[in-house]
Amino acid sequence: MLVTAINPGKSPGSAAQAAEWLQGALADIGVRADVNLGDGVALVSVWVNLLVWTDGNAYSWWSGKVRSGSGRRIYAFNPATDPVTAARRVAARREELRQDPERSSDLHDLADEPHGRSEVRG
Repeated sequence: MLVTAINPGKSPGSAAQAAEWLQGALADIGVRADVNLGDGVALVSVWVNLLVWTDGNAYSWWSGKVRSGSGRRIYAFNPATDPVTAARRVAARREELRQDPERSSDLHDLADEPHGRSEVRG
């Protein structure tokens, strides 16, 4: 799916559409993601500790940084009219998380399995 062909600078009609555009833009660069819909919001699950929220106007996700002093998380934002740039930024954050040995020890194997399919082994 070439997202740039279907939405050059256009506003998505809903949070669901914005999430689908981001999912498509991520797929175009080889990153799998799941979309989950809520009431007026949609979530794009990309990796452990990487969940993108959208209300149809903007995308937001945790940047991995925290404010000194308060310890509050700092979030990254991107307009929903540009899912291609958002996808590049989200993919860069995903790569940071993948490189973190404390968080990704067993996740590389899971990333190779299709989303939505899990198997319980006993």
